[in-house]
Amino acid sequence: MGTTRGRRERLRAETTAEIKKVALELMAAGGPDAITLRAIAREMGMTANAIYGYFATRDDLVTTLINDVYTELADTVDSAWKAAPAQDPAARIQAWAGAFRDWALDHPEGFRLVYGDPVPGYRPPPGGAAPDAAHRVCTGITALAAVAWPHTEHRYADSDFTWSDFDAGLLDKVRPAFPDLPPAAVALALRIWSRLHGLVSLEIYGHLQTQTLSPDKLFAEELAQLIRTLDIPV
Repeated sequence: MGTTRGRRERLRAETTAEIKKVALELMAAGGPDAITLRAIAREMGMTANAIYGYFATRDDLVTTLINDVYTELADTVDSAWKAAPAQDPAARIQAWAGAFRDWALDHPEGFRLVYGDPVPGYRPPPGGAAPDAAHRVCTGITALAAVAWPHTEHRYADSDFTWSDFDAGLLDKVRPAFPDLPPAAVALALRIWSRLHGLVSLEIYGHLQTQTLSPDKLFAEELAQLIRTLDIPV
């Protein structure tokens, strides 16, 4: 009995993994609206009724996909951050940013699912599809500003940002994790994020293909310039 149950569980896990893989392949080929349970069933040679035994609705599948890929991203950047020397702010920023770009290039469909094209009609569950991963990535971005802040604080002495300039949900994430950071540092975190995310997005969506043969060099120089503007010693 135990052997039979173990085999069923293994087969179910394998089929679930294949469903998710096919869903991302369909998205890569036809965009986010190509993710439908019927299309996945057709690709896998299953009946629609059979696939409903794994995911009751298309939204359940999309939520699982987002949680999976977002968690993998959070694990990747967290590991890179922890592996970099704590006493070297520049190395930590480069490690986090490099891991973010590498993950995006390795998982373009995952990047698009989390940061790009919304799935038409998708309704996430209360709290979002991947609240833990979103929290970890958000605080990770803020950590980039936090390690830079002692070196660059003098540049923002005239900043007029106040806490009222930020979304309450953002502040619920970053203020408990970084209670000593002022509003100007949170604004800095958003600017750092815009530079990293913007360049990676251009690369993932193919907008750099006709403009540079060396996107890796462009990203490396962007990181170097960012670190210089933060007055971080290298």
